[in-house]
Amino acid sequence: MTDAITPVTFRPATEDDVEQLHDFVVSLAHDEDFPDDVVATSEDLREALFGARPVADAVIAERGGRPIGFAVYYFAYSTVVGRPTLHLEDLYVAPEHRSGGVGRSLLGHLARLAIERGCGRFEWWVLRTNDRAIRLYKKMGARELDEIDVMRVDGDALTALAQV
Repeated sequence: MTDAITPVTFRPATEDDVEQLHDFVVSLAHDEDFPDDVVATSEDLREALFGARPVADAVIAERGGRPIGFAVYYFAYSTVVGRPTLHLEDLYVAPEHRSGGVGRSLLGHLARLAIERGCGRFEWWVLRTNDRAIRLYKKMGARELDEIDVMRVDGDALTALAQV
C-alpha cells in the first residue's frame, strides 16, 4: 500500500544503488512483456553509470528514504537545435506507487535538469502498446514524432556492418 502523504524525493543514483537499479530494470522488462530481453547485468550498469567512461546517469525516486522508482538518461546533441538533448532511456515506478503522480514528478525533475543543462529538447521512446503512458505524456505536452522511425542494428547485423 502506498503512502501518498510522504513526499517523493529525487536524488542522483550512487554506486550503492546498482543492485536496486538492476532489479527495477528487470521489473520494467516484465511490465513491458520483454522479461527475457534483459541481458544487462548489475556490473554492466555499474560500468555504464560509474565506470571509467560513464555513458549515462540515473536518478532514484524515494519515498520515506526507500527507492520506489528510477530514471536512466543521457545527453545527446542536436545539430538542428545546436544544443544538447536529454534522452530518457528508462523510467520505472514500482506498481504500488503508481497513479499518484510519481512518474509525472520524475519527468518534471528531468525536465528541470534539461533546462539547467541548456538542453533544447527532452526526448524518450515509448512502446506503441503503452496507451496509458502515451495519454499521460500527451497531457503533459509531449508530441509524437511521425516524421521519424527508430532504426536499430544489433547482433550479427552490427558485426556485419562494422566490417563494411
